[in-house]
Amino acid sequence: MEIAERAQALALKIRKHKDGIETEEATKNAFVMPFISTVLGYDVFNPAEVIPEFTADVGIKKGEKIDYAIAHSGQVQVLIEAKKVNEPLRIEHASQLFRYFSATNARIAILTNGEVYEFYTDLDAPNRMDAKPFLVLDFADIDETLLPELAKLTKESFDLDSVISAAGELKYIGQLKRILTAQFKQPEDEWVRFLTTRVYDGAFTQRVREQFGPLVEKAMRQFLNEQVNDRLKSALGGPDGAASFSIGSTSRAEAGPVTTASPAPAGSEEQKIVTTEEELEGYRVIRAIVCGQVAAERVAARDGQTYFAVLLDDNNRKPIARLWFNRAKKYLGVFDENKAETKIPIAGVEDLYRHADQLRATVARYLDPTTSATPEPAVAENGASW
Repeated sequence: MEIAERAQALALKIRKHKDGIETEEATKNAFVMPFISTVLGYDVFNPAEVIPEFTADVGIKKGEKIDYAIAHSGQVQVLIEAKKVNEPLRIEHASQLFRYFSATNARIAILTNGEVYEFYTDLDAPNRMDAKPFLVLDFADIDETLLPELAKLTKESFDLDSVISAAGELKYIGQLKRILTAQFKQPEDEWVRFLTTRVYDGAFTQRVREQFGPLVEKAMRQFLNEQVNDRLKSALGGPDGAASFSIGSTSRAEAGPVTTASPAPAGSEEQKIVTTEEELEGYRVIRAIVCGQVAAERVAARDGQTYFAVLLDDNNRKPIARLWFNRAKKYLGVFDENKAETKIPIAGVEDLYRHADQLRATVARYLDPTTSATPEPAVAENGASW
């Protein structure tokens, strides 16, 4: 499995079980150890690779332990300190990491609550752990642009020098993105002042702040909507090819371009389409499965009343899969070289990984049409050309 698939599999597990995890020890067993073994690829039962309760005396501090140390080529390279899931991470939680960082050869320290992983190194001063992380990976909302950097810490692709060289840029880009995200959610006074003074010549009084605060928030949301809609229109090949897209639905925005199967007139049955979180989760998993064959942004989705379609390039003639989730018995629809659909019973989203090879093969056929004859378009249930 590619690292994106492994990360999405762990994300599914965290979403499913985190509400039932109540202790730090349970967090380590349920989430942190699978992160080390499944995502990073280290053998958690081999003490030459993963050392639990790692001890390195520091000054007058004797016998203190850190949760895990990861060794590569016989040297401790990564230190991990874990806290209870659902507990927000604070820099105070990293006190042992700070001490151990200078007492070992490790250049990477990870502070985690099992869902959020903060990665630290020593950019500001040699052999002294920075106060701010250079990379933050949140399994509740995986930023796929960070996965290539995470891959450099895996057992099979360990490249510490590359990680350290990229850490400076990652640190500041990550902080800037988090600041921008916070401003788009709830603009601060300084942000409102900055934008207001670019369009308003008067004094920035409290009355002006109260007037422009909602305007700035509205303008930013409209700007995001327009950017997303422009991207959808470009992907569909023309200004009229995409349905309107609103930032009002957070889960849809995070999932990627999801549209209804066709533009619906007011009051029609199509307007009753509801995209569920389970369908979006299935879409994320399929996108992760095939991202080794094609860029993730080329994997789009369209929701309908009977099924949720995953498409290559948002093209109805390039179906990757259909998710038949709007029923008691769930099915995955897969396609052969003639675009004939076969429905496979599945218990839930996690079962999608069992059919990863078939999904990849479907995408491969679209990328290299010479591997099979070009068939006539299949016909969907509603009679429309697929």
